[in-house]
Amino acid sequence: MVRKFLLLRLVFAILSLIGATTVVFGLSHAKEDPINLFINADGYFIAPETLEALREKWGLDKPLVIQYTTWLGNVIRGDLGRSVASQRPITTIMKERWGATVQLAVAAWIFGTFIGIPLGVLSALKRGTSWDYVARFVALFGQSLPAFWIALVGIWIFGVWLEWLPVFGRGDTEPLTERWKYFVMPTIVLGWAPLAGYLRITRSSMLEVMDSEYVKLARAKGASSSKVIWKHAFRNALIQPITVSTLLLAGFLDGAVLVESVFAWPGVGRVSVEAVNSNDFTVLMGTVFIFTALYVVMSFITDILYTVIDPRIRLGTEVD
Repeated sequence: MVRKFLLLRLVFAILSLIGATTVVFGLSHAKEDPINLFINADGYFIAPETLEALREKWGLDKPLVIQYTTWLGNVIRGDLGRSVASQRPITTIMKERWGATVQLAVAAWIFGTFIGIPLGVLSALKRGTSWDYVARFVALFGQSLPAFWIALVGIWIFGVWLEWLPVFGRGDTEPLTERWKYFVMPTIVLGWAPLAGYLRITRSSMLEVMDSEYVKLARAKGASSSKVIWKHAFRNALIQPITVSTLLLAGFLDGAVLVESVFAWPGVGRVSVEAVNSNDFTVLMGTVFIFTALYVVMSFITDILYTVIDPRIRLGTEVD
């Protein structure tokens, strides 16, 4: 049953990825000849002969179906094309920026996951107490305040007023002992809203599981409180947070455009912003495809984790 479940999910992931490539390619050609986006952006006049040569160079003179199959074949081989603006391979550009995004993404994911989930469990177990109200206030505060506001206030307080933390860059030229300061504010801003989301989802899941019949039966059989909480309740309550966790990590790896822009973080998010500003359609196609592929892969990993955590899938009693 597990094999059938994972096979169906794998087929769905492949079809989703193919559909995503069709949408990405179609949007880049939806309005007009993509080459005009770059030309019009800088106000240059290009002779018709040069224009045709550029179309031939980038394969834009061929039918749309041929363009798509050629582009898809190159993508499968790992060739995302070249930047229209800089004439550099897109894979090279992404490799240069990917390290910074991964570092920030992992730090924010750890911050949000390993603080939000325990707080959610604590809030559920201490329902109605001061711990519960504090945790719910943190969740409300985290999900109601926009990230850009938290970033700007943090820059003003900790960067300008108190001068405790740097406000831009990754500190590549600083000693290793000082680089951690550059991660503090971007990590907190990027991970604050996910932390609040984890807290609320984990709390609601734990409350639902704690009130279930099998937990009451375990208590009636004399199981210890810690065994009931961690073996029976917590494991089943993890299903929803895990779904959020893997997709959030994919979102972090895609590059938090807002956070990377505010803090001048040299990651993938800034690459996409720069591509939009320069109308570099080839970079946009490459980055959007990578972003989509990450979500598809992370969704499939989530399905695999389901089979580990949820016994109903392993036993074939319930598959949604």
